[in-house]
Amino acid sequence: MADGAALSDIIVEPVLGPAGRKAFIAAGKAPYADDPNYVAPLEFEVAARLDPKANPALSGAEVQLFIAKKNGAVAGRVSAFINPLHLQTYNDATGHFGFLDAIDDAEVFAALLKTAEDWMRARGMKKIAGPFSFSVNEECGLLIDGFDAPPYVMMPHGRPFYRRHVEAAGYSKAMDMYALRYIPRRQFIPEKRMKFIERALSSPRVKIRNIDFARFNAEIATLVDIYKDAWSDNWGFVPMTEAQIAHMARELRPIIEKYNIIFCELDGEPVAFGLVLPNVMELIRDFDGKLLPFNWAKLLWRLKVKKPSQARMPLMGVRKKLHGKPIGAAFAYKIIEMVNSANMDNGITSSELSWILEINKDMLTMLTDIGAEIYKTYRIYERGL
Repeated sequence: MADGAALSDIIVEPVLGPAGRKAFIAAGKAPYADDPNYVAPLEFEVAARLDPKANPALSGAEVQLFIAKKNGAVAGRVSAFINPLHLQTYNDATGHFGFLDAIDDAEVFAALLKTAEDWMRARGMKKIAGPFSFSVNEECGLLIDGFDAPPYVMMPHGRPFYRRHVEAAGYSKAMDMYALRYIPRRQFIPEKRMKFIERALSSPRVKIRNIDFARFNAEIATLVDIYKDAWSDNWGFVPMTEAQIAHMARELRPIIEKYNIIFCELDGEPVAFGLVLPNVMELIRDFDGKLLPFNWAKLLWRLKVKKPSQARMPLMGVRKKLHGKPIGAAFAYKIIEMVNSANMDNGITSSELSWILEINKDMLTMLTDIGAEIYKTYRIYERGL
């Protein structure tokens, strides 16, 4: 469907500039009026993600935002995105759709997706995949199971009918990703395994520490370097640029405490890390996406004084040279043990470990063995153009 074309009484239009981005953000609320588990993301944060001048992930990329209207009323939205970092990594002529939200109407979904497809086809793409908002390093996946709980920070939400309408539009599964729920408790690792961990990490070659805030930017760069090495063979991996790393550091700094980032060193080299984020979504449920005029003060108080009761562990990585080795497994267990203890010491009563690829059997086994349970499933879809 060409930009601005209509299907039945549905019109899909491209939006541009600050006003267009504002309308695009508002359009994302259309399906959720009766959903008690929906949490509106902070509008200023989403606006920054959509702004090529503010989000380095959009540097050198092609992106277009679309809004659908039915009978003159806003009915949904979608983004179309061509990511040069993805194309350089995979050379697969694949474009991505994202920010897909719409009312329960098959024709609206079909119109939005067809518009994104036509936009990508006109730019030489041979396949479309998503949702990626905008990449695997940001929000991704369509929620297909686990609608009875609100989303955690940097995780998408959705409605049960999304899956039906996306699949009806000709999309098939590319990959599933799981979110696991974990209730912190003391001594969750079996004694025999804990002895193995302590034995493996007893060497003077090993050092385990929290982040050094005096070297914050350098520490985040180290974290990303380990992440790039540890995850480089993972399905869908896309590297981050130096500008993206610096941007990530600026975004993380206000919301994390020292205990939120753990590094493991071997012979003085950082070889593993774990990152935990307070679940900001828990703290903004009553904000309706607005931070001004007074919600910023509420957020600061809830974050620093009241303290959140939920946390998410979005990233953990061990360098590839230690994969399959006892010390690599010991580092992973030790990171989780330290995160668990710190969470409990700071009032965290529930946490999410997400996301984990369905094919990452070793990690899934490790996490379920310590008591975590899969409670949400997200799916990446694809379709040939």
